[in-house]
Amino acid sequence: MIRRLLQMIPVFFGATLLIFLMVNVMGDPIAGLCGDRKCDPATAAQLKKEFGLDKPVWQQYATYMGNVFTGDFGTAFNGQKVTELMSSAFPVTLRLTLVAIVFEIVIGISLGVLTGLRRGKPVDTVVLLLTLVVISIPTFVTGLLLQLLLGVEWGVIKPSVSTEATVDELIVPGLVLASVSLAYVTRLTRTSIAENRRADYVRTAVAKGLPRRRVITRHLLRNSLIPVVTFIGTDVGALMGGAIVTERIFNIHGVGFQLYQGILRQSTQTVVGFVTVLVLVFLLANLIVDLLYAVLDPRIRYA
Repeated sequence: MIRRLLQMIPVFFGATLLIFLMVNVMGDPIAGLCGDRKCDPATAAQLKKEFGLDKPVWQQYATYMGNVFTGDFGTAFNGQKVTELMSSAFPVTLRLTLVAIVFEIVIGISLGVLTGLRRGKPVDTVVLLLTLVVISIPTFVTGLLLQLLLGVEWGVIKPSVSTEATVDELIVPGLVLASVSLAYVTRLTRTSIAENRRADYVRTAVAKGLPRRRVITRHLLRNSLIPVVTFIGTDVGALMGGAIVTERIFNIHGVGFQLYQGILRQSTQTVVGFVTVLVLVFLLANLIVDLLYAVLDPRIRYA
């Protein structure tokens, strides 16, 4: 645990430094403040001084990181604290991500186990074709299609999500967000189940006369889930940061929406602040995945 936590420190600083450099060096945030009209030199100089953009980049980064450790992620160009934006956006995206993860775990792993045990059967072929179709269709097409059918044509759901973004309102957006990952989880589980099914320890368990359910749950499934857990663990951060399209389609004011607005307005403090928290989410998810390895397979030890 201590070694994993120590390894996270250089990764965190390296990732935040790259994001900070890309956002601050490759763009001109002052130009975004002035809109279509070009800022006059005096106004541009005043704005740079006000937001600390007149200092060297390394000094800006040092100041930013120093403030981060005190819980201050800066102020957006509209005068609103970035932490206030986070407090309203992250709970919404977290609920959306949890709904998506539940779909991945329940539907993806269940279909993967079913097809892995019935490899080559008609149900296996049908599921493989369906997952291939889901992977081939872009998320924005899936989202717009479900919104049109379920929300506009059939009236089963509301076309857009309310500002509260309750869990029941996030079921369809969560399914859209999880659709591609769900297909990958199904295929990954299927392949892992099919490979481990021929392993010696499974044959030994069957030869001992153990019940089929126990062989599948205690021996086959437990070892087959290691690559699946790796994918889902890294997918948590990807879902939170990659929900821009889904949140735009269903009018969800979460992390994706705030990132989109920050990029559109070239608000560097907003973009860097949100991405910094997403980096922490990625690191925490990978730490949990490392710990789950030893839970799933007691033979794994971190020497």
